[in-house]
Amino acid sequence: MNVTVLCVGRMKEKPYRQMADEYRKRLGRFGKIEETEVPDLAEPEKSSPGTEERIRQREGEQLLSRIRPGDYVIAMAIDGKTRSSEDFSRHLQDLAMQGHSSLVFVIGGSLGLSREVLARADEHLSMGPMTFPHQLARVMVYEQIYRAMKIAAGERYHK
Repeated sequence: MNVTVLCVGRMKEKPYRQMADEYRKRLGRFGKIEETEVPDLAEPEKSSPGTEERIRQREGEQLLSRIRPGDYVIAMAIDGKTRSSEDFSRHLQDLAMQGHSSLVFVIGGSLGLSREVLARADEHLSMGPMTFPHQLARVMVYEQIYRAMKIAAGERYHK
C-alpha cells in the first residue's frame, strides 16, 4: 500500500520533524510512504470570515492539485469519524482488500480544509474533539498509521 501524508505548511520545529521522520522510516518496511507539503498562506492578524475562506480555498486548490483521480483520500477533520487504533487498522486492511492501493491523508492549515477538499475526500477522520498543533497532528497521523500496520502484521504494540 502506498501512503501519502499531504499537508499544508512546513514542519518548522526540529523535534516534530525528527519524530515524523522516525515514523516515516519505520513505515518504510510496510510500503511506500511519502510526505507532500504545500505552502500555507499568511493569515492577517485581523482577518474576516471572507478572507479566511479565500485562504482555505487557495490552500485547497494546492492540495487538490496533488491528489490523483485513483487516490483514496482521508481528510483529517475535527468533525470526522473517530476510530480506535484496532478499528483503524482493520479499516486500512479493508481498504487494501477493496483494491485501494494509494491512500492520501490530508491535513489542512490552521484554518482547516476547504469545502472542495472535504467534498473530494472519500472519508473524514478525526483524532477527537481536541485541537492539536498541526505539526503534532502530523506526527500523530504517522504514529497511528504505523500502529495500524503493526497491528495488521500481528506484531506487538503498546496499548
